Amino acid sequence: MSSSDGKKELIKEIVDEEYRMFKSLFIKNSDRCKDNPKTFKLVRWAYFSVLSNETLQSYLNDLKEARKHGRNLLEEKYARMDELIPQIKENPLIDEIVTIRLNWMKELASKYPHVFEMNEKSFANYLRSELETYSDRTLELIYKDLKEALKRGSNLLKDQYEYIFIKIGYNSLEEVERKKAR
Repeated sequence: MSSSDGKKELIKEIVDEEYRMFKSLFIKNSDRCKDNPKTFKLVRWAYFSVLSNETLQSYLNDLKEARKHGRNLLEEKYARMDELIPQIKENPLIDEIVTIRLNWMKELASKYPHVFEMNEKSFANYLRSELETYSDRTLELIYKDLKEALKRGSNLLKDQYEYIFIKIGYNSLEEVERKKAR
């Protein structure tokens, strides 16, 4: 099995496990992909596609550990987003990760204003709520992945969105921007 096949298997296992957790949720906002598993899986696949195998394996371990203890990490994430539960965990890497990804989103919103609407508070709340459900080990690995991307001059958020747009039939973010600008 190639490392690319191994990564695909890891992502498939993660996305399937997350979707099992997601299906069991009662979600008040219908815009959260509840009725569209393909959209949920595409968006989550894109999110994980930019992370290292080591990070993916760590998060998969988090999901398995959570299930073993009767926890639903997606339920916790959405409850946290909606301020139904208090902060789940404190780790300084959460703020570091949010800052990096927020800067990447600002860059995208600036370059592709017809594709990306910038709502810093909502973006940060969603991301922070998710990150609070991750183990410290997974947070360390995500931070490492992001720092390595910064060193390369990469924007992993751009890579995620390009993945999504290509999967739904576009050739690039530039093409999406041109079409939406009309």
